[in-house]
Amino acid sequence: MLLDTPICDFGWKAPDFTLKDPDGTPFTMSQHLGEKGLLVMFICNHCPYVQAIAERLSADTRTLMSEGINVVAVMSNDYRLVPADSPANMKRFAMQHGFAFPYLVDEDQAVGRAFGAVCTPDFFGLNKRGELQYRGRLDDARMGDSSKRQPELLIAMRQIAQTGNGPREQVASMGCSIKWR
Repeated sequence: MLLDTPICDFGWKAPDFTLKDPDGTPFTMSQHLGEKGLLVMFICNHCPYVQAIAERLSADTRTLMSEGINVVAVMSNDYRLVPADSPANMKRFAMQHGFAFPYLVDEDQAVGRAFGAVCTPDFFGLNKRGELQYRGRLDDARMGDSSKRQPELLIAMRQIAQTGNGPREQVASMGCSIKWR
């Protein structure tokens, strides 16, 4: 089912969390906010929307990380229901697309619920205080030609890093519904 994300609730304070990657390495959000903020993304392996943007997502997040903006991805789907999203497949998907960010398993789906994530991909751009400043899409290319795209997420996260505030105009991300238990 295709869903759109809600509009950005500017200033909403993201709840702290600790999750592990498929190898068992823990990641705690509050330790990675950084001076330039943190991008928290809810993605999965099987969603055609995520698959369509995976290369652009990898490139844009590498750029953000090279500029000191931290990035993490969370997989909240019930992978027992959708085996393609299993931790082993998460590792494969991350390697296939060259993800440089931690890709974490939300085993009990508590983080996805706490954030109010609704679809994959769902982007939460946080400033250094952990306040939500962006809840838009990756870019305007959607699943089509990306040669002349406007990299909205990249631009927004750079603005958040510089000013602490996101752009007032944002276009909702869209994608597959999160597969809740």
